[in-house]
Amino acid sequence: MFAIIQAAGWPVWALLITSVIALALIIDRLVALRASKVIPAGLLNEVLGHYAEHGVSPEYLREVAMGSPLGQVFAAGLRNHAVSRAAMKETIEEEGRTVAHDLGRFVGALGTIASIAPLMGLFGTVIGMIEIFGSQSPAGTNPQELAHGISVALYNTAFGLIIAVPSMIFFRYYRGLIDDFVVEMERQAARLIDAVQGGRRARQGSAGGAAAAGEAAGGKATGRRG
Repeated sequence: MFAIIQAAGWPVWALLITSVIALALIIDRLVALRASKVIPAGLLNEVLGHYAEHGVSPEYLREVAMGSPLGQVFAAGLRNHAVSRAAMKETIEEEGRTVAHDLGRFVGALGTIASIAPLMGLFGTVIGMIEIFGSQSPAGTNPQELAHGISVALYNTAFGLIIAVPSMIFFRYYRGLIDDFVVEMERQAARLIDAVQGGRRARQGSAGGAAAAGEAAGGKATGRRG
């Protein structure tokens, strides 16, 4: 391996550093963008069950928000469970934009690496071509310098493509994965809004009906006394 690096010349060191960064970003997002970590199964039913039995508490909302990105969205909505449907939806959308931005962290950098790696390889190719022309002299061609220039040109081109192709593949994959997560979070957030707002209207209707029944009963009692 060291012989290949030596044959590729000094331009390859920038490509090696870039490859290490790309590998670190790929592994980081591979761990962070697991479905079980982003949108845990059963979280919506758990949150709705706790809300129906115990209501909303700061401790529980903090626990839900720290558990997953989907939990952050749910916690933002439940903090405003007593407001109108439009206000609750707006709060969830704002939190959703923040969560989507956090999920896409470093993905843009991976796309940048996929774009610039071939250019870095091309730079190494140009350096190799310069060395090839530098090997020419009136006395003749230096075979050793000519061979070194060719190896620098080809190795750097190859390294640039080796870095760019997987980086672009994972960049596209992560972008699509994040889009899928965002769509699923929007769907579950809509169900949360429907459940919370529907339950609140039902409770208000029950309270209003009880008050009306009490007033009617009071009116009948007054009439009998009269």
